[in-house]
Amino acid sequence: MPWYFYIALKQLFPTGRRFHFFTAISTAGVMLGVALLIIVQSVMNGFGHEIRSRIVDTNAHIRVEGGSILRDWEAVRAEIASDPAVKIASPYAHGVVMAQKDNIPAFPLIRSIELEPELEAIPVERYLRSGHMDLLDDDSVFLSSGLAFTLGARPGSVIEVYSPLMLERLKREELLLPRELEVVGIFESGWQQVDDNTMLVTLRLMQDLYGLQNGVHGIAVRLHPGHDADTVARRLNDRLPMPYLARSWMDTNQDFLFILQLEKHVLFFLMLFIVVVAAFSITSSLLITVVRKTREIGLFGALGGRPREIAACFCFQGFLLGLAGTGLGVVLALTVLHFRNDIVSTFAQITQSEEALRRFYQFVDLPVYFEVRDFVVIVGSAVLISTFAGLIPAWRASRLKPTEAFRSE
Repeated sequence: MPWYFYIALKQLFPTGRRFHFFTAISTAGVMLGVALLIIVQSVMNGFGHEIRSRIVDTNAHIRVEGGSILRDWEAVRAEIASDPAVKIASPYAHGVVMAQKDNIPAFPLIRSIELEPELEAIPVERYLRSGHMDLLDDDSVFLSSGLAFTLGARPGSVIEVYSPLMLERLKREELLLPRELEVVGIFESGWQQVDDNTMLVTLRLMQDLYGLQNGVHGIAVRLHPGHDADTVARRLNDRLPMPYLARSWMDTNQDFLFILQLEKHVLFFLMLFIVVVAAFSITSSLLITVVRKTREIGLFGALGGRPREIAACFCFQGFLLGLAGTGLGVVLALTVLHFRNDIVSTFAQITQSEEALRRFYQFVDLPVYFEVRDFVVIVGSAVLISTFAGLIPAWRASRLKPTEAFRSE
């Protein structure tokens, strides 16, 4: 071991002391900064992963539309299904209607679904809180939890549905009565935009409400695991004739996904300042060491120690403090994340805020998702910043001349 590495270890852990005070404080600062960075990034990744999963579950991986009603959708569906990455290609129709129950109006989004779960690109059955797929027919409807609350509806209730087709018929002086539908199920996906105001009906009923005859508005595509939606969408666009256009869920939600990614990067940048502050404590403690050990540093120079070796002694101390603090920070972060739900539950019970967390933030259990890249960036940044924190003391020590150091009191 080079002598300057040995001296660095002795200065951090002096003989006869269980733990050096300055070493403990500097290590603790880095530890807390790293732990907070890992916790925040993992929770943000968890929320992002959950939101992306909800988007895919409620919109499918890819949507193929033609800008108008698709009349020859069977041939298009067969072409899409021939791609080896495609698991399910399901036709759909969607729009806006007026729903009413006991003179309480609402204007929900309405979407058709396949009656057979294995043919439906959206896993509706997974999110049904009440009811069953077998109960849905051309005279019934599934309501989202928020819409059911707004209308005061429950399974067995009957609601009236007014479609835009009624206005078209009125122009011809024809009267079209509203459609009475029985509520046979309530679903909740966990995606607030869907849960607040959505109705699900059969494709035949949707075609009747909008006067589509045998047409549809598009085809929802679900992929086999491991396939990239953007890549498959580009491949489908090369094969499908105009005016059909395949768009992935990332393409249709790119602005929202950009905001999610931006929030994550901003939080990382802000939390990184905690590590920077801890690095200043390392710099301060090492500068104090330089002042206290001035004569010893002069002795190293007099015995033949070169300036870069003396500087390496203090840079190595910063590296060791950063490495130790980072390791302890990773352990602390993993421990907190393991018990995160117990911590949140205890906090919610003390503040009586469990219902508020569920209603406004859509969670009581914190989702966590680990990304190797984040760990590498956090660990690398913390160790690098800590090493740089030793540069100023190292520069100060390397410039000490032995004659001046020996005269120091």
